[in-house]
Amino acid sequence: MRIDILTVVPELLVSPLGESILKRACAKGLAEIAVHNIRDWAEGRHRQVDDYPFGGEAGMVLKPEPVFRCVEQLKSERRYDEVIYTSPDGIVYNQREANRLSTLGNIIIICGHYKGLDHRIREHLVTREISIGDYVLTGGELAAAVIADSIVRIIPGAIGDEASALTDSFQDGLLAPPVYTRPAEFNGWKVPEVLLSGNFARIEQWREEQAWDRTQRLRPDLLGGPDGRAGGGEDRPGGGPERLEKP
Repeated sequence: MRIDILTVVPELLVSPLGESILKRACAKGLAEIAVHNIRDWAEGRHRQVDDYPFGGEAGMVLKPEPVFRCVEQLKSERRYDEVIYTSPDGIVYNQREANRLSTLGNIIIICGHYKGLDHRIREHLVTREISIGDYVLTGGELAAAVIADSIVRIIPGAIGDEASALTDSFQDGLLAPPVYTRPAEFNGWKVPEVLLSGNFARIEQWREEQAWDRTQRLRPDLLGGPDGRAGGGEDRPGGGPERLEKP
């Protein structure tokens, strides 16, 4: 897939998009990420991309002309499935949306900046608005990096162990269970015996129960029951309310 990101500060995206899994996925030809400086489509000696808002409100607003020119040029070169704007008005981003976007061919992400975009961009270019949380960032660049990373890492082949991505938190609506590695004992703290047992059916049951319990304690909102909490033991992975004793 190809992800085109439009921004007025492309330098903010150099490191997040040029390292680790994203770098390897692009090197394998699994993904292509192109960052575009909106100023390259602005006119005039100063390449102005923003202006004061009508009505006298404080702040600056990104002008429509350079954004339209950039998007129209990109669309003349290939078909895009979504034009995304990183916005506090958008849907709250989650793993389900990341999974959906990862199945698309090409997407454009427009990074908000200053006071935001001229609303005509949102009305006539944008097809999807996404928020990564209820807080304020200087611009949409970090949000765009988050979206790109979450999409590319689940493209088949991007991670060496593909099963690893499928067992991440939120893939099944639950938090991930605890994980341990060598040594089996550190500072007197032992790895749960079940993980050392070699009984893979029992290990899988333990992991499912731990994921359920952690989600119920830490993120009950993910379970969707009354008051955000889960139902009775009949809904518990593993078939019942029994909990394993901690070693």
